[in-house]
Amino acid sequence: MTDEPKRRRRKPLISREDAELWARLTSRVKPLAETPPVVVPEAEEPLPEPDPAAPPQLPGPRLPRPEPGAAKRERKAPALTHGSTAGVDKRTAERFKKGDMEIEARIDLHGLTREAAHIALTRFIQGSAAARRRMVLVITGKGRQSGEGEGILRAEVPRWLNEPALRPLVLSFSYAQPRHGGEGALYVFLKRERTA
Repeated sequence: MTDEPKRRRRKPLISREDAELWARLTSRVKPLAETPPVVVPEAEEPLPEPDPAAPPQLPGPRLPRPEPGAAKRERKAPALTHGSTAGVDKRTAERFKKGDMEIEARIDLHGLTREAAHIALTRFIQGSAAARRRMVLVITGKGRQSGEGEGILRAEVPRWLNEPALRPLVLSFSYAQPRHGGEGALYVFLKRERTA
């Protein structure tokens, strides 16, 4: 036991009216089942007062932080046009355009509907890239001579090769030489997948 005198706690002084009001309010309250009291820990540092001039901050979803270098990987490759060979050395580009490279696979889209041809081309290019092929031939046919002078598939295939599903796989495309179908076919040069 200590010899220090015990300090008496003073009860806060309230008015008689407040005491009567409190008694009336609490007389109708039924106690809950016995539960342990909730203890709220006190913050070590007080929270900063909100700036009344600032707009209210609403909680939102947390977005994942981008990985380092993700911006480089997601950078969109420039659109390809017939015969563009950016990223291909000069000698290889010449062999590619002349049709002097070995054609490792071919697909004939003749007679397919636009939708069926799009699906077939996508599967073919993705499959060829997965099989590590470099040079493939896509036969579109010249199409019926319409008022525009160009067949539907012949016009659509270059656009499809530039779509996000295929563009990362394609280095270049060019009209084929007459022995491989001329303007009714395309040589497609695929990127070489780098291995770690």
